[in-house]
Amino acid sequence: MPGPAPLSAVTGLPVVAMVGGGQLARMTHQAAVALGQSLRVLSAGPDESAAQVTGDVRIGAHDDLAALLDLAEGATVVTFDHEHVPTDHLHALERAGHRVAPGPAALVHAQDKLVLREALAAAGEPQPAWARVSTVHGVTAFADEVGWPVVLKTPRGGYDGKGVFVVHGPDEVADLLERHGVLLAEERVGMVRELSAQVARSPFGQVAVWPVVETVQRDGVCAEVIAPAPDLAEERAALAQELAVRIADRLGVVGMLAVELFETADGVLVNELAMRPHNSGHWTIEGSRTSQFEQHLRAVLDYPLGSTAMTVPVAVMANVLGGAASEPEWTGPGLDERIHHLMAHWPDVKLHWYGKAQRPGRKLGHLTALGDDLAEVRARAVAAARYLADGVVDPAFAFAEEH
Repeated sequence: MPGPAPLSAVTGLPVVAMVGGGQLARMTHQAAVALGQSLRVLSAGPDESAAQVTGDVRIGAHDDLAALLDLAEGATVVTFDHEHVPTDHLHALERAGHRVAPGPAALVHAQDKLVLREALAAAGEPQPAWARVSTVHGVTAFADEVGWPVVLKTPRGGYDGKGVFVVHGPDEVADLLERHGVLLAEERVGMVRELSAQVARSPFGQVAVWPVVETVQRDGVCAEVIAPAPDLAEERAALAQELAVRIADRLGVVGMLAVELFETADGVLVNELAMRPHNSGHWTIEGSRTSQFEQHLRAVLDYPLGSTAMTVPVAVMANVLGGAASEPEWTGPGLDERIHHLMAHWPDVKLHWYGKAQRPGRKLGHLTALGDDLAEVRARAVAAARYLADGVVDPAFAFAEEH
């Protein structure tokens, strides 16, 4: 008997193939369901976040060209929930006739920090002072110009604080160079805070931008996102949005682009890029007329883009990072009980759980609170996230006896 018809034949709608089976693919799948589309996912294993909920799953590695070609076969477009696919493989997909969004010529700027720095320098865009270094002398010469400490980064592969090293003198450099070879050296910016400007761009060239948000980092990992960024002057916010649009247009980005920014006393500097849905945009699921996940699908399929207007004056997203409740010796309430308590005490806070095995420091889910008072909205989001992670109840939100 013949097998079932491809989903595209059943629905008459395109199939988007996404490389990566993490939470970004999981939430993109949820957006695809509402649009009647089919999301096909390449997942490293059946237990990854997206593989748990997506019907069309291909098991394989993101650096296996055969697996990538199988994923792309019959799909309308190939896109990503991370940037780690080898650039040569992306060119091979294009040579085989598959559409890749964003294409490798754009994506390499999110894959390789040195490539990004060179492109921004050529375009005259604001960024920290930087240098390509491969020797201790190269690092010390750079530090002589900008001062110690210096930030060293691996050009490829770093995320959530991984591959980033703050060095305070030459004696801390040799071992890093021996392990990593060429590194990117950057000045340690005297920043006010970190911001993120997100833009979506379609092949047609349509763009849509969201309000600039503040991202709160702890130990190199995003802990909170506040939308819109509080006390950000309108002129500076507009300049950040215009910067994101210029970068998207110049690089030919198709899909979502997050421009991570350092805000200084004098303006903003580009830190890094992500060409996919991004942690700084999770708040858009409830806080924007069009979420970053739906917008990414619209963009890569060249559909007209949706409204990015906020649904409320303030939205705060808090990541649930594995804490005390993820430790093997944890004896407090289990996950299901904690979720029960959370829903009872914060009925208006929205939970997104990623289905991951729990371990300390891991992004397990996120919560979003909405409202019109920043302090109150932020307190709810943070307290709810802390309870899920550590089982700690903020006294301001003391649980009732019956719960």
